[in-house]
Amino acid sequence: MTRLFSTLAQLPASQRLVRTLSLACACLVLAACGSVKPTVDPTSGWTAERLYQDAREEISLRNWSSARTRLESIEARYPFGIYAQQALIDQAYINWQDDEPEQALAAIDRFQKQYPNHPGSDYMLYLKGLISFTPPSAAMMRFTRQDPSERDPKGLSESYQAFTQLLAQYPDSRYANDARLRASWLVNTIAENEVHVAEYYYSRDAYVAAINRAQRVITDFEGVPIAERALYIIYLSYDKLGQEQLRDDAKRVLDNNFPDSNYYTEGLKEKTNKWNPINWF
Repeated sequence: MTRLFSTLAQLPASQRLVRTLSLACACLVLAACGSVKPTVDPTSGWTAERLYQDAREEISLRNWSSARTRLESIEARYPFGIYAQQALIDQAYINWQDDEPEQALAAIDRFQKQYPNHPGSDYMLYLKGLISFTPPSAAMMRFTRQDPSERDPKGLSESYQAFTQLLAQYPDSRYANDARLRASWLVNTIAENEVHVAEYYYSRDAYVAAINRAQRVITDFEGVPIAERALYIIYLSYDKLGQEQLRDDAKRVLDNNFPDSNYYTEGLKEKTNKWNPINWF
């Protein structure tokens, strides 16, 4: 240190000042580093049970971030116990509640792969269906004026698949009745989406595309009320294409299944909107 100050003394005054300030700053930084204490995890040494109880308290208070941290700690520290299994279930739930659907679905996917025979599998399928059961119904497009072709029914289809899988594998589940109601609504909503797309194509003179979309409703969604409109679009489209035989065939099917159809007199004018059944749940 004496040699260092001796060297400084030999420098010009301006350089001496700069070197002195630099040395002082370095000393302060070293002193500060020495005074910083390492972060202590307050949950260090906690059992899986205590971590889980604390996570449940945070969930009851809707403190999703804190609850998620506790649950992730359980998975990391106690990966093979019953609390780790339940932690994964709760992670899916809180991610859904915290508007993190992708993370929720990822947690469900991990759970299904790791614990395929778990007693909570029916709940996870039910939750998977709920996560995607949020898009507006096809009727809402009349308010938003969104073109039907721009609407992606993927979420509705995934929700329907989850509910139908639940009903097939766990028909006596406590979630079965609600899943059945939602699946029924989804079938009609997906079919309505197909018809709206068909009508969109028809309005733009894309008659072949309109026929293809409308026919999907007839073949894939048996018994849905919107099938009447789908058949009428097929009838109109064949008429525009000059396919008289196919037009008459479509009319015959429409008349047989809906003998009192008003479409011949009213056409494809807008129908009166009904209350969105999604609000029933």
